[in-house]
Amino acid sequence: MDQSNYNAVTPEIIDALNEIAPKRVFVNGEINSDYSHDEMPIYGKHIPDVVVEPLTTEEIADIMRLCNENRIPITPRGAGTGLVGGAVPVYGGVLLVLTRMNRIISYDLDNLTVTVQPGVLLNDLNEDALSRGLLYPPDPGEKFATLGGNVSTNAGGMRAVKYGCTRDYVKEMTVVLPTGEIIHVGGAVSKNSSGYSLLHLLIGSEGTLGVITELTLKLIPRPKETVSLIIPFEDMDSCISAVPLFFKNHLNPQALEFMDRTIVDSSEAFVGKQVFPRSVDGVEVQAYLLTTFDGDSAEALESVCETAGEILLEAGALDVFVADTAALKQNAWAARSSFLEAIMADTKLLDECDVVVPVTEISDFLKYVNSLEAITGLQIKSFGHAGDGNIHIYCCSNHLDETAFILKAADFMDRVYSKAAERGGQVSGEHGIGVAKINYLRKSVGPVNMRLMQDIKKAFDPNLILNPGKVCM
Repeated sequence: MDQSNYNAVTPEIIDALNEIAPKRVFVNGEINSDYSHDEMPIYGKHIPDVVVEPLTTEEIADIMRLCNENRIPITPRGAGTGLVGGAVPVYGGVLLVLTRMNRIISYDLDNLTVTVQPGVLLNDLNEDALSRGLLYPPDPGEKFATLGGNVSTNAGGMRAVKYGCTRDYVKEMTVVLPTGEIIHVGGAVSKNSSGYSLLHLLIGSEGTLGVITELTLKLIPRPKETVSLIIPFEDMDSCISAVPLFFKNHLNPQALEFMDRTIVDSSEAFVGKQVFPRSVDGVEVQAYLLTTFDGDSAEALESVCETAGEILLEAGALDVFVADTAALKQNAWAARSSFLEAIMADTKLLDECDVVVPVTEISDFLKYVNSLEAITGLQIKSFGHAGDGNIHIYCCSNHLDETAFILKAADFMDRVYSKAAERGGQVSGEHGIGVAKINYLRKSVGPVNMRLMQDIKKAFDPNLILNPGKVCM
């Protein structure tokens, strides 16, 4: 597939778009340069021919129908916080920016659901739900991503170890197909064996099969109490080796993160606060677990923390520090949430992958990843979700030019993804495939699975106009 598959955006097309979305169509110098890339611009910058900001499902249907009839590529975009080029208009055409569709439409307190438009920010729903005594459990690291984007990538996050990923909280969706047809999938029910699950096919499809225009999401009652533990270790081996003990002993953490000393130092310098201990009884700390437990009473959590402390100290933890006040918890998790920003602030060029491996493979896999520093000459920084094996790995350079860096990063990624596959892993745990990881997906799933994905894409989008160049095409 290349540019010749598509037609140009003509003045007549722009006029038609202006009729559909008056005063919300932008061309040439009116287009913000940020729309040419996402948070990982190493994967390329592509300016769209026209940007449209729709307000309704019907407007999107009219826009989609116009583009389909004229074979014009159209790329949906939320807040642009992705890391694999998934919202980048690689073939130009129309960029459909959904951030104005940002209403929390209604709550159903009896069925514990909320209905929202796709441009609602994760942070805004979190705060609104909490004010009502409710919790939206998915907790991706980027709190200012849109919910439509979260659903499109099946975002995971730090609470996935206990509560699952975004997919587990989507009850219903309204979606516009590339043909302009409007469909409703899912339902306000707890069980459903009614044919193929189009709902779950669309979740995680990265805006290649349809454009989400409305979502009904599941909520839970807000846990009454939470407590976090900071657990330092002398080395990463002992740190990761302790992870299975949480599950063998039924500790059921809400979140369970691992990090090495280097990334913690960078992040705390970035946020301007030190929370994590550097040494314990004269022993230098080189790795940490950060975990949170939630429950209905402080007494119950105190018992859980006591059990966890005993188990972890026996497993080699240097100490177990309890963060039981709002300030301590906020500071600890602020440092964790700032890892990517800290890396970006210190780094000129970087590339990223979010492989997922079995939890028992994390330690050996990280040893291999870290050994690649000497082989590739790149600086490696990693952290991740210890409870589910999802590892965020960054290769960085401040001295190479972009061409040399891209070559070295490609070699690094080839090695990392091959090793992950050997260890029973997958290409992406939560960031998706986008334009950046297609070749790695192809190697991972094989020709038959790739063909099936391509056939699904063609069934939804026969003219291949919607977010072309992503995932499998």
